[in-house]
Amino acid sequence: MNSHREPTGPADEQVTLRGPAELVDALPYVLGFHPTDSIVMVALHGSSGRFGGRLRLGIPRAAQEWPAVAKQLAECLVEGSERRGARPDGIVVFLCQDPPEGGTGRQVMERLRPLAQRLRTACGTLDVPVYEALCISDGRFWSYCCPDARCCPPEGNPLGVPGTSAMAAAAAYAGIHVRGTLREMEARLTPWTAGDTAGQVRALDAAGSAIVPRILDAQGRQQVAAETLALAEQLRRRLAEAETATGWAEADAADDRLISHEEAASVILGLQDRTTRDRAAECMEGPDAAPALRLWRALARRCVGGYAEHAAAPLTLAGWVAWSTGDEPGARVALGLALRADPGYLFARLLHQACNDGLDPEDLRICLRTERTERETREAAGEGAARHEPGRPRGPRRRGRRVRLVGAGRTSRPSRSGAPKPPVTLRKKPRPAAAGPAAVSSRRRPGARAAGSRRGAQSGAQSGAQSGRQP
Repeated sequence: MNSHREPTGPADEQVTLRGPAELVDALPYVLGFHPTDSIVMVALHGSSGRFGGRLRLGIPRAAQEWPAVAKQLAECLVEGSERRGARPDGIVVFLCQDPPEGGTGRQVMERLRPLAQRLRTACGTLDVPVYEALCISDGRFWSYCCPDARCCPPEGNPLGVPGTSAMAAAAAYAGIHVRGTLREMEARLTPWTAGDTAGQVRALDAAGSAIVPRILDAQGRQQVAAETLALAEQLRRRLAEAETATGWAEADAADDRLISHEEAASVILGLQDRTTRDRAAECMEGPDAAPALRLWRALARRCVGGYAEHAAAPLTLAGWVAWSTGDEPGARVALGLALRADPGYLFARLLHQACNDGLDPEDLRICLRTERTERETREAAGEGAARHEPGRPRGPRRRGRRVRLVGAGRTSRPSRSGAPKPPVTLRKKPRPAAAGPAAVSSRRRPGARAAGSRRGAQSGAQSGAQSGRQP
């Protein structure tokens, strides 16, 4: 692959990637995490191969799904890039998957070769060539495009030592951090599979029996909302006052110990009311943000057994707080999991699209601040709390079946979930110059985030994979 240069900001500030090895090394910095079991596609623009839109989707397990997925991903990336202003001049494809126990990376590469070919054909059908298609597995990488065994041997090339490349140095200087693997990020948000899951299910059953009948009554709904928000605030403060462990697993385990089964169940059931959830979204900045994010993660982990769909609310809140505080990779992972739990959860869909389109979360923050101030003003004037809009609560699920709420006239799964009111128009936020396949650049500014955008495939969210623009 040819060398390219891409300026960023001041003259001559740039990072140049030369060849597939440096492209592979740059991938975690482009996404913000190490992808696992993923298709990653990156749009290229101009003669220098500047990075543009990008998307990630879990690799479908069934090979018969590959043709349709390849076609949809190619269309999403090309059409999404056009909507943002420029049709790609080329595309780079990455297939990332570790071998099963006893398998080898080369076996993974050969098994995924038809998928790589489907993706190349789908992009070519849209008159956008795939400049490079790479498979990353078991600490090595292979090129599906290069036939020269001198540079791309059959046994593959070993990955470079992490943190030693020019890209790693530039990312560290710019304040760009890699948050571990996608599997590790998802583990912080997925329901427990060990421990006292039976006790948590019993607590959720009991909370559902006590809370759901009250939510069906207008006055009872307001009382449940007040109790839910008060308990959530109590838990948030408890987490804020606790010492935080250094490792992810240790920190999450410590947070779990601070929340009882009954407390978690009460907040989870209360958040199924749309208006209560929107009020909870007001904790999204300043000193409130970090403990709020820890709380929403912990509650998502408690949605065990037949309550998996209930995780959509805390996962969406976790995604909102992450996006609001600048953690776009974390936001996409949380929102993608929310859509996996409930593909029709509208609040998650709206936030996921806004995050993928590179919109500025400040507009929504302003909306939430304004609503909070107006409500507090009314309460101080003795007019009572803000008017409570009827939500569509979700009833408990037992033994994998939905429970029909008495008097609700419908199953417990809502057909719609609204975003915080009043509606707002989100603006595009300014983006730094992006980097390319053979030139990934970053602004030399501490705390800067990688740029880029992508649109996710809707079917990917429904199949449990996350997709969207990666920073």
